[in-house]
Amino acid sequence: MKKHVLTAILAVAMSAHVVTAQPEKVAVTPLKPSAEQAQAALWASRVMARYHYKALPLDDAMSEKIFDNYLKWLDSDRLYFTQADLNQFAPMRTKLDDAINNENLTLPFQIYNVYQQRFNERMAYARELIKGKFDFTADESMQLDREKAPWAKSEDEVRDLWRKRVKNDWLRLKLAGKDDKAIRETLDKRYENYQNRLKKLNSEDVFQMFMNAYATAIEPHTNYLGPRSAENFDIAMRLSLEGIGAVLQSRDDYTVIREIVPGGPAAISGKLKVGDRIVGVAQGEKGGFTDVLGWRIDDVVQLVRGEKDSLVRLDVIPADAGPDGKHVTVSLVRKKINMEEQSAKKSVIKVKEGGVERRIGVISLPTFYLDFEARRRGDKDFKSATRDVQRILTEFKKEKVDNVLVDLRNNGGGSLIEAVELTGLFIDKGPVVQQRTAEGRVDVESDTNAGLAWDGPMGVLINRGSASASEIFAAAIQDYGRGIVIGEPSFGKGTVQTLINLDRFAPTDKVHYGELKMTIAQFFRINGGTTQLRGVTPDIKLPVTADVDNFGESSYDNALPWVQIKPANFAPAGDLKDLVAPLQKRHEARVAKDKDFVYLQEDIAEAVKLRKDNLISLNEAVRRKERDAQEAKASQREARLAGKAADESSPAAKEARNSGKTPLPSKPTKTMIASRGQDDGLQADERNLQAELAAEKAAKNAKDVLLQEAAHILADESVMLKTDTRMASRAMPYLPSTRVSGN
Repeated sequence: MKKHVLTAILAVAMSAHVVTAQPEKVAVTPLKPSAEQAQAALWASRVMARYHYKALPLDDAMSEKIFDNYLKWLDSDRLYFTQADLNQFAPMRTKLDDAINNENLTLPFQIYNVYQQRFNERMAYARELIKGKFDFTADESMQLDREKAPWAKSEDEVRDLWRKRVKNDWLRLKLAGKDDKAIRETLDKRYENYQNRLKKLNSEDVFQMFMNAYATAIEPHTNYLGPRSAENFDIAMRLSLEGIGAVLQSRDDYTVIREIVPGGPAAISGKLKVGDRIVGVAQGEKGGFTDVLGWRIDDVVQLVRGEKDSLVRLDVIPADAGPDGKHVTVSLVRKKINMEEQSAKKSVIKVKEGGVERRIGVISLPTFYLDFEARRRGDKDFKSATRDVQRILTEFKKEKVDNVLVDLRNNGGGSLIEAVELTGLFIDKGPVVQQRTAEGRVDVESDTNAGLAWDGPMGVLINRGSASASEIFAAAIQDYGRGIVIGEPSFGKGTVQTLINLDRFAPTDKVHYGELKMTIAQFFRINGGTTQLRGVTPDIKLPVTADVDNFGESSYDNALPWVQIKPANFAPAGDLKDLVAPLQKRHEARVAKDKDFVYLQEDIAEAVKLRKDNLISLNEAVRRKERDAQEAKASQREARLAGKAADESSPAAKEARNSGKTPLPSKPTKTMIASRGQDDGLQADERNLQAELAAEKAAKNAKDVLLQEAAHILADESVMLKTDTRMASRAMPYLPSTRVSGN
């Protein structure tokens, strides 16, 4: 969450980049700001300084914060700039406010252009290093995370940092069985690709980075969205777009079809398949083809998307053809594409407790989506998370499930309207969340629809990635005593954002300034507390899987504090306090005997230790020993879970480990897949696409240990409510004592 966006764009992660004592001068094209960008920055600053919930003046103090933030966005692991660069930038530290106020963004672009130069110097040195050899017998290690490390004092020091990173890249491939020739080819192509990706960044990308350095210096969840980012944000909220129904990905210089969306034009035509490469795009029947070889992916996507019922023609090299294979032209009529993968999904988990099978209906909700425009127009079929969940609940009633679990893990939020209306499916009527503005005015958002879509027992599953609207929903369910909250403490984002279209300040319709996603209020629970900073604390706690020091609201040094206001006027729907202790006791007894759960806890402890140590050995013998121990542990786990004793000393066991053919249970777990998967040393786009998709599918279909345990907890609750009418009457006083399953 704290890492910069550029790292994600370039996918550099743990890769190699280096300089020499006298760095090679690599020719780069400096980027310059436009007049429109300078105007957009000025208007954005005026809006944020006046209307933000935490309004701060744009002065020298803010300039220093922007400066520090900007360097983090560019070089979060401090691997490109040296202290000499920082000394060069020092006079700019208090002048970025003047740059914005005077509509002259030369300074932030100067910093970026130095970064661009340094990046290419490091890449050039990395490519020189792989021509030689490394000593893998030396006893040395590499720091994994350098975000808090000091800047390199000299070119010699930064050169050594990059030598270790290149060495680590080489060692990973060597341990995966690659020979020297293959390693050199792979790494040279990788570093060249990094340089090519950087070349594709334009002044709009740099401006957006700088403006986000400013926006997040005020508060973590305020962002600047350029015109294209604003469009993508809108698509993510409404879960629909107009296009051909294909997921595209960059691989080398090609735009590759990664996925065909069922029901879309591409799928219906039958003319495209996964792995096909798009090398040209033309508009209409007679439009000329635009060669898109080597283009950045969002530019290609922009050409492929278009108005509904319009024609697009694609110049395609089939997946099974070589680079010089015969091209085919595919004509498709664009249609509205619904992103069903991000829609609410249902499943039923069957749990046997005391010889009786309990059916737990699971609703997985990735985001709180809503097509605002369609709703405003009055479209009867507008896309909405609440409407989809309500439909699923109706189906669950027919299927006679005993309990419902709403899975909000990694749901980062979305529409406030949806959070309120979704809560309304599980309560009768009443307040759901409170909002306090910067002026101190408190507004209460309430469910005004009488009746419940589901009146039986229910629970909510959350993790550290559950934020904003997810926290509103989970907190309201908890405060009303309506359901059991299970999982780990949530993210802690208790702030309200609104979109402000900066184009309203533009002199003409042809000038586009982008949008601000700006914090304007703070959420408060109906009990008066806030989800800000502390998040929602579960009733039944599961292992914490996230790195809480670097992920979550508490990881930001400028997050708003936790505060409390007066509770809203509400009547709890039930009282689940008597259920929590016995459910906790049953949970602890069960997971103590659950090998999957024990293994998960071991893996979490190992990950915590790795983060704490923050070092990885570059000695081949040490790394092989660590790898062999990891594989042996994974094989032993799999054999045990398959009900087979693992004799680690037997030739058969050794052969199985070496070949990867250890017998597996019918349903491997996500933990097992992660633990047994060997590091192949490759980046995502360097792997075979089909193999990558197969691995993703296996991980997606693997046993979800935490979800299964949450289902067991709700099955326990169903048993307790069925067998103890007094407890049931306290937990759900609005229901007859004989009817607690929601049927």
